[in-house]
Amino acid sequence: MAYGAIALIPPAVVIILAIKQKTSFEPLLIGCLVGYAIIGFHDKTNFFTNFVDSFEKVLGDSASVWVILVCGLYGSLIGLMVRSGGTMKFGEWALTKIKTKRGALMGAWGLGLFIFLDDYMSALTVGFSMKKITDAFKIPREKLAYIVNTTAAPWCVVVPLSTWTIFVGNILETSHVAAKGQGLVTYWKIIPFVSYGYVSVLIIPLFIYGIIPWFGKLKKADIRAEETGQLVASEFNDVATLDVSPMNPAKQSKLVYFLIPIAVLLIATIVLDKDALKGVMVAVAFTFIYYLVIKVGSFKQLSETMFGGFSSMLYALAILMMSYVLKDVNDKMGLTQYVLHAASPYLNKEFLPVIVFVSLSLISVTTGSSWGLYAIAIPLVVPLAQHFGSNVLLNCGAVISAGVFGANACLYSDATVLTAQSTECNNLDHGLSQLPYATIAFALSSVVYIIMGFTIH
Repeated sequence: MAYGAIALIPPAVVIILAIKQKTSFEPLLIGCLVGYAIIGFHDKTNFFTNFVDSFEKVLGDSASVWVILVCGLYGSLIGLMVRSGGTMKFGEWALTKIKTKRGALMGAWGLGLFIFLDDYMSALTVGFSMKKITDAFKIPREKLAYIVNTTAAPWCVVVPLSTWTIFVGNILETSHVAAKGQGLVTYWKIIPFVSYGYVSVLIIPLFIYGIIPWFGKLKKADIRAEETGQLVASEFNDVATLDVSPMNPAKQSKLVYFLIPIAVLLIATIVLDKDALKGVMVAVAFTFIYYLVIKVGSFKQLSETMFGGFSSMLYALAILMMSYVLKDVNDKMGLTQYVLHAASPYLNKEFLPVIVFVSLSLISVTTGSSWGLYAIAIPLVVPLAQHFGSNVLLNCGAVISAGVFGANACLYSDATVLTAQSTECNNLDHGLSQLPYATIAFALSSVVYIIMGFTIH
């Protein structure tokens, strides 16, 4: 709170530089350095030492290690499936069923709804597996990325069981909204109030079927793809390109090389405590052994592919880790508390849900944080709702919606970065083309929260 409006400077620097430079990592690095320079001047400490300490803290945090392992191992699994020829066969099979552009887009939407357990799983799997299909119909990668991103995190918060529902359920218990062991059951009662999740997912078919016309950068991307055949607006930022050549050209690829690993991934994740890390570890180990036994590749080829797939995620992981450092800067400067305090004069029972949604959406978009926002904001919002006599579950739904909007709208959120990685679309091209569509869902959700604020007690 001591920093006041100055806390807005680091995320503002990141957003401005990202748009101007059309890149993500460097603006994040500069924004973090600016933040720690402000903190160093305010606290009379060495800003560079503070920055290094924060970076070490982020890399040493168990949550960061979890993200690095999950994303890297998903890269390994995808690399194995691609080089087995299974992903190619899935694309060929899907093309026998899908005959139109509309069908390809609906296929991406439907697959995103099917893979609901985890947003990382959804974004990476759907993006990689649908590229060949949408490319065949000259659908720009930005449009595929929009659908992939918007059926990842938003869908995870409105299904009864996902990594998101379990995480928020735990926070509900520690915030005393739910009794011990009742966090997930309480979350199910919140699901009707997570309006952004519903709205953002359900408007996708409206665009696909032309009920609402495409506009902005996505419409321009359509024209570009039709007239020039160019499916990407600019070069895909990647430091390690995934090897897509078959490991054993003499071995005929089969659809089961794709379907069986995906089935193992889903089943293992469900059985092993709904933990994405445990699930992908089992899936990678199984796929390695399965491909070795049926001679898809040699032990050396499979090992090299596994590590190559992991390394293909390095650029995305570098952006994610730097975004976590930015979150640490924002936490130290009290950004969340400042925004809620600044909004407090306008609070009342009826408008509390929409003010919570709008103000926390601002924080989520500027920080790229969703789960971190929940951990900080839910314990603050619950007593606030109780004080004003506003429905606690409704306000918790507004917090959850805000975090998901940030995942969609932030140019450097994990959802945006991983979607860009899986669709091989430039991170900023994806983020900027999707932003107006996320904003439409945001505006509609705001109206819903105003109506709910006056009708739900």
